[in-house]
This record gives sequence, C-alpha cells and structure tokens, in this order.
Amino acid sequence: MRRLLEFSRRSRRAGGSPFRLNRPAGLARRRCAILVLALTSSALAGELQPTGLATTRSDLNAKDQARVTAVTRPTTDFSKPEPFELMQGGAGTSRKDVSRDSFSQSSANITFEEEGTFKLGNALFRKNWVSSPSSTQASDGLGPLFNERACQNCHLKDGRGRPPQGDTGTTSMFLRLARDASNAEEKSALADRELLNFPDPVYGTQLQELAVPGLRGEGRMRVDYQERQVTLADRTMVSLRKPSYSVTDLAYGPLDPRTTLSPRLTPPMIGLGLIEQIAPADILAHADPEDRDNDGISGKPNIVRDGLSGELTLGRFGWKAQTASIRQQAADAFAGDIGISTPEEPKHWGECTAAEAKCLAMPNGVQARLGPVEAPPPVMDLVTFYSQNLAVPARRDLAAPDVLAGKKLFYEIGCVSCHTPKFVTRRDAPDKAQAFQLIWPYSDFLLHDMGPDLADGQAVGDATGSEWRTPPLWGIGLTETVNGNSFFLHDGRARSLTEAVLWHGGEAQKARDRFAAANAAERDALVKFLESL
Repeated sequence: MRRLLEFSRRSRRAGGSPFRLNRPAGLARRRCAILVLALTSSALAGELQPTGLATTRSDLNAKDQARVTAVTRPTTDFSKPEPFELMQGGAGTSRKDVSRDSFSQSSANITFEEEGTFKLGNALFRKNWVSSPSSTQASDGLGPLFNERACQNCHLKDGRGRPPQGDTGTTSMFLRLARDASNAEEKSALADRELLNFPDPVYGTQLQELAVPGLRGEGRMRVDYQERQVTLADRTMVSLRKPSYSVTDLAYGPLDPRTTLSPRLTPPMIGLGLIEQIAPADILAHADPEDRDNDGISGKPNIVRDGLSGELTLGRFGWKAQTASIRQQAADAFAGDIGISTPEEPKHWGECTAAEAKCLAMPNGVQARLGPVEAPPPVMDLVTFYSQNLAVPARRDLAAPDVLAGKKLFYEIGCVSCHTPKFVTRRDAPDKAQAFQLIWPYSDFLLHDMGPDLADGQAVGDATGSEWRTPPLWGIGLTETVNGNSFFLHDGRARSLTEAVLWHGGEAQKARDRFAAANAAERDALVKFLESL
C-alpha cells in the first residue's frame, strides 16, 4: 500500500505541452451566436440559474476565445483533411500501430513518472477481486452479488462490451433497474436532484447475475430478437434486429411491477480525461431544449448532483449523461458491478438490499490497517488516473477520397447537429496533458430524444425514457479490431454501422432518412468515414 501511495501522488507535469492553435483567417462568430441562442431559451436559463454553471469560459482571454471559436467552427471544405484532424485526441493521441491494444495505450503527452502511475492503475483495472475472507487481504471484498470480478472483464481491452450470445454470459452488458417517483416525497427528491430515479425494492439499481459461494445470483437477463426488414431508396434490403428484455430465474422474489429494464453495454474508455475537461459552457452552447431555431434538434443537458462535492453540475458520462466525473463513474462501477466499497461509495456489500438478508450477512473485505473501505483512496487515485489517460488513437486514411466524400455527407445530412466534431479543452485543466487541447470526439454530450424504437422507458435525472446522450464516435472504426465484433448502440442491437444509423429516430429521424435515401456509394463512403475515426 505504501508503494501505491507513493505512485498516486501526482507531480506537476514538466512535459506534454498543450496543443498550440494556429489562427485561421476570418474569425467566425458562429459559436458565440449559438451560445446566445441557447441562453435565450427560458427552459435552459431556468435550469442553469440554480446550478451555478458558467455559461461563458472564464479560462480564456478574448484572444484565446476568438482562436477557439475559429478552430472549432464546422468546416465547409471537404477537399482535404482539416489541420490537426489526424490527432483526434490532441497532443495525447496515440500514434502506435493499429492492434487489439489500440484502446489500451497511455496518453502520448504524460511524463515518464506518470507512465508508471498509469501502469499501476492498469494493474488495478485488470485485478480480479475475490470473496471474503481471503488470504490476500488486499483483494478480497468481491460482491457478495456482482456482475464481474475485474473492471477489464467488462471493458474488454478498454473497449466496447457485447450483448449476451448463447453461453457467453452478460458480463459486458447488464440491466439497469429503476422506477419513477410514486408519491410527493419522491417527486420532491427528483426535483431537488437528490436522486436520479428509484431502485427496485428487492434487486436494487441493477441485476447482478453472479454471487460469491453460498449465495445465489439475482437472476438472468434474457434477450429475444425479432428481425425487421428495411428497404432503402435504392431497394437495398437491410435486416435490423429488435430486442426485447426479460429476467428469468429470479432468486429473491418478483420484480416490482413498476420496475423498468434498461440494457447498458459497456462503452469504450478512450479519451475520458479529455471529455472531463471540455468547458461546461461549450457543451451548454449547443443546448436548445425548446428547439428555438426550429431545426428539429433540441439537445438538453442532464444537470446532476455531483456525488463528490454535492454541487449541481453537468452530467457528461454514461449512456444518459448521469455522471459528472470519472472518479464517480469508477466508484459507481466498483459498488454496482464488483461489489467493492470506496470512499465515494462506502457500500461494503455492494448492491445488496434489505430484502436480501443473506447477502448482508456475508463477510466484507474491509481491512482495518488499510482503512474503512475495501478500495482505499490510493486505489481510486490510480484507477481514476488510468481512466483519464487512455489515449485516443490517431485517424486513419483521412485523406482518402471516399473518406472525404463520406465526411461531406455526414455534414450534409445533419449528423453533426448532435455529433459535434470538435472542442478545445479548458486551459486551466488540473492536468497539463488535458489542457488546451483541440479534440475531435464527434459528440455534443447532450441528451436527445431518439424515438420510440430506441426508448427504454427509464428516466434518469433529466433524461426521459426516450433520451440518450450522444456517444463520442472517436475510435468507433477500431471496434472490430479491438473487440472482435461490431455491436453498436446502448444495447448492441446494431451489428454494423449501417444498422446503427438506421435505428436512429426522433430528433435524428431526418438524418437517418437522408442516409436511407442516399445511393449505395454514398452510404459506403459515410461508413468509410466513420471507420476512419
């Protein structure tokens, strides 16, 4: 533990200088106009008043703000790649050869000392926890109910999970369990953002299929698919699979009839530290909850209460943007997925509820000499640092004619209305590796109504049962290389990028229909562009 403490102390970075932006000619004012538009929305303004969230960037002087506005302006020239487009993760972009380890590289601009911290965090991310009591004394505390034994077992190769297939299990996709408020007190708790929703009274916030010896897992997720044929404008036939979800072999009685089931695939881990350092004002600048510009896109933020500070802040992580920070995301995963307590979530029995008395009677893994939780602060420091510094891989084939043609179509049919191409991170980021970086995540990190086909019926904070956060697209073209599959969307129902686009509805319906109306060469070009990310 002493070694962990030594490596968890972060020094100020001596290297990894921030990305230097070049000043383009003709400074654009588009982003300023978007900001004004967003702030004139009475709904959004009302939401922001109690949060204390900044609606302008305090980390930039006027000169820097002008440069940022110019460089993040959407391009209109598709004849060649944009400056710096190759390095989609800024100066930390990984330039290593494409392989199964493409999502597991450290940020290229961290120091030598921090590389050691990253490797220690990686070891903890891969560590298998065991049930208590155990002779290891530093690895026990698993469960008693859990979904997996290690973070890496869900985030396969630091990448995307997969839906269950045959006997492969569900360790990289699980079911969220939740219900809406049922009385005035519960509604008040939601309004005050003390809670995001309410768990099932017996099974808690997620279904845990596994358990330590002597205890039964809670049940099994069942997925049934129904094929649906879609005919595109050029008479190409595409088969989509529509999933339905249920739970079998429930060990502790029935679910509450009000409980909804929401499948969640584990997302890739790359670029999280950069996302964390996007200025809230820049994300809020794209919000238009009342669709005042009448473009059919009404993205909205999920304003949540930070579990660490208790302050209202912008959610930006998770499928419904329900989590504010990487550290909180890690703590939630330790508690819910593995059953390990942390200072942020001191739940020694994980997700065991009062209705699961045998679970609560099991021993936990707290070691008095190491502190009052199973994963003490040094463990959280290292896992958080590792998660913040997984590098985004460099673009590939970005100058190829078909990739450039696909990028043009991506813009023209309206994909960039939600998949915002680029941001510049905060100049005052606490870690220099993430400071003032031009990055290309292709996401606005806002909630959008995706229509009834993708709806899960589960509200999470400000997110309704049909709203999802726009997922970042960087790295999406390496999914099959890293994870050996091409399953996309929140539940992996899409088996290709074409299927993923065709499932889009709601606010994305127009873009989806334009894709379906394009000819085969145009659609192939758009897919080639996505595969280059």
